[in-house]
Amino acid sequence: MTDEGERLTTEDLRTLFLFESLDDDKLAYVHEHGRVKRLPAGTGVFVEGEPAQCFYVLLDGTVALTRLVHGDQVEIIRTSHRGSYGGATQPYLNEERVQTYLNSMRAVTDVTLFSLPAEVISTAMRRWFPMAMHLLDGLFLGMRTTQTVVGERERLLALGSLSAGLTHELNNPAAAAVRATSVLRDRVAGMRHKLAMIADGRLDGERLHRLVELQEAAVKKAASAPILSPLETSDAEDVLTDWLDEHDVTAGWDLAPTLTAGGIDVPWLEQVTAAVRQDDLEPAIRWLTYTVETELLLGEVDDALGRITGLVGAAKQYSQIDRAPNQTADVHDLLDATLAMFNSKIKPGVRVVREYDRSLPAIPVYAAELNQVWTNLIDNALYAIGETGVLTVRTGRKDDRIVVEVTDTGPGIPADVRSRIFEPFFTTKPIGDGTGLGLDISYRIVVNKHHGDIRVDSEPGRTSFRVSLPIAGLRAETPDGTPG
Repeated sequence: MTDEGERLTTEDLRTLFLFESLDDDKLAYVHEHGRVKRLPAGTGVFVEGEPAQCFYVLLDGTVALTRLVHGDQVEIIRTSHRGSYGGATQPYLNEERVQTYLNSMRAVTDVTLFSLPAEVISTAMRRWFPMAMHLLDGLFLGMRTTQTVVGERERLLALGSLSAGLTHELNNPAAAAVRATSVLRDRVAGMRHKLAMIADGRLDGERLHRLVELQEAAVKKAASAPILSPLETSDAEDVLTDWLDEHDVTAGWDLAPTLTAGGIDVPWLEQVTAAVRQDDLEPAIRWLTYTVETELLLGEVDDALGRITGLVGAAKQYSQIDRAPNQTADVHDLLDATLAMFNSKIKPGVRVVREYDRSLPAIPVYAAELNQVWTNLIDNALYAIGETGVLTVRTGRKDDRIVVEVTDTGPGIPADVRSRIFEPFFTTKPIGDGTGLGLDISYRIVVNKHHGDIRVDSEPGRTSFRVSLPIAGLRAETPDGTPG
């Protein structure tokens, strides 16, 4: 049962700390528009996210305020303190910005509330305290504008830093490809010259055919040459150098490294000896050495182009160019793309460990924005680790959610500031090193846009940020981007 017709007397209103300092005219205004509302235990007073229509003051009984987290109502506070208030608590918002309930209120026991319509308290506050309302409005707008501008700046700085690293990463394989191509051109010219010397009439068709067969065999050996240890390589080069010297091949020490890298050994060289005359042995071996080196150089070019293609693919995956904002994606692809963008920033003493559960399904996400979350978490982890340590990226499943953990072996987050790390503009980094918006942005992307959750566990030597995302899908949003 509810009773909304009853009014409080002005004397009763003065016993509430919110109204005790109002003059008689203002108190009369509150008295005229306010009503008493009685609700039985278990009744919902208002619901989070709905348009805020009333401002409530507790007169008697116990109420609980809750927030929706992971689909569950989590109790924030329970109070029986007379004068406690809730509901439409943002009267400084003008008509262009719709005020919604920031949480839910439930009657734990039978309660008596004093209610004021939201538009009444908003009009009264603006008329009675214009300077205070302007200051609050400016503070609200200023905070929102600052968050937007600094947040965009942080994204640009992160993108600039990662782009510089990407340029460096691309430059290395590109330079290797250019260098290999230049040497390859010389070796191909040398091959033509040696072939002319071999085939100037001194070799019959059968011997030339056998030499070409050996060339094809050399190409195959070079393509599948085993990787030797430094000691094994040195020993193999010494053996080949001795053999070349014994067969009067000039500067055999210069040919031995290429032949060793191509998997050529003494028994194979003996086949060359059997295929040509002694006078033609050195030109034949040099021709075959050019063949091996050409194949190795082509392998370098192929590897360099593969690295470039991989980096470009990672950059495209990271930036989500030409892709829909909302798409079904594998979180491992997004994590790998982000880690690839950090290659140049990962110090030699930092080890990256990937512990992926590849059985996880692809899920609907805002991929580009989720990459911003991974960027913030990985960048913070690398900053905390410094020169030496371990960065672990782990994925798994808990109930109906995918869980991503980014863990570092840094010094940890002090307990006295841990509760503030998701606040806008709060940072533990020195002035100039951080904006304090990275985790705030990450929180809003995960919680508001994906209906997920982000938490942190920290102790000296281990800090872990845990992001959970619903497998079922994204939470619907209102046109202004806030969760519906």
